[in-house]
Amino acid sequence: MVTRLKDGLNYARMSRKEKIDLILSKWVSRKLTVFVVASIGLFIGSVRSEDWVIISTAYIAIEGVTNIVERLKK
Repeated sequence: MVTRLKDGLNYARMSRKEKIDLILSKWVSRKLTVFVVASIGLFIGSVRSEDWVIISTAYIAIEGVTNIVERLKK
């Protein structure tokens, strides 16, 4: 049985990356995913605090700009 998605995509023929992108786009934004992964990396010691500050600042700035643009379009 072949599963078809709402937009006509064939789930069985999708690559692993496409499937992950589909799942992530439904649940969380990619920006938030990067922020969460960086935070986990900070706590387990694989990301330095300086790098985490840069990532978190970029996340906050991008989210802020996105919210401003959404409000302006309304």
